[in-house]
Amino acid sequence: MPLTSPEELRALYGEPLELSRKKVLPKLDAHCRAFIGISPFLVLSTSDAEGRVDASPRGDEPGFVKVLDPHRLLMPDRRGNNRVDSLGNVVANPHVGLLFFVPGMNETLRVNGRAEIVTDPESLAPLAAKGKVPKSALLVIVEKAFLHCAKALIRSRLWEPERRIERSNFPPFGRMLSDQIGGLDPEETESYIQEGYRDRLD
Repeated sequence: MPLTSPEELRALYGEPLELSRKKVLPKLDAHCRAFIGISPFLVLSTSDAEGRVDASPRGDEPGFVKVLDPHRLLMPDRRGNNRVDSLGNVVANPHVGLLFFVPGMNETLRVNGRAEIVTDPESLAPLAAKGKVPKSALLVIVEKAFLHCAKALIRSRLWEPERRIERSNFPPFGRMLSDQIGGLDPEETESYIQEGYRDRLD
């Protein structure tokens, strides 16, 4: 039988440790700001008006997310596939979650808050990369921030070199897309993808 109430869930797991409760901050302290400043990668979670959830990877040079002050972050929306899934969700539902990673570090940083899409040139200009200014950015108003313990990354051994696969042991992206969509030439699709990785990252 599935659990159907918060009371059943709490009965199964018990109360959280006092440390787990107290570590949640209403703003970004010095450690959170430093973590964001060296992070080149995060996962952005959003949901639409009906609560259907989406998670999207975001990455760039370390510190690509700018800390404006202890209560606000600004994240550029770099060139992508124009699906704008995350941005579309933010328009419908401003609540977001961000999970920041730092390569080689097993702890992560979680930030929850409300987001809005900004397009004014003054806000976007400092976010330029390779001479190109993003079309928009997400301004995140921080509601909760806390460092997440290292257990998941320790278990996964995510950063250990021996965990890296030999890329040739898994199908190329172009092959997988051609299989999934149908009617595509695998080699042409892969060539187009690799060209995008090379020439359309900004």
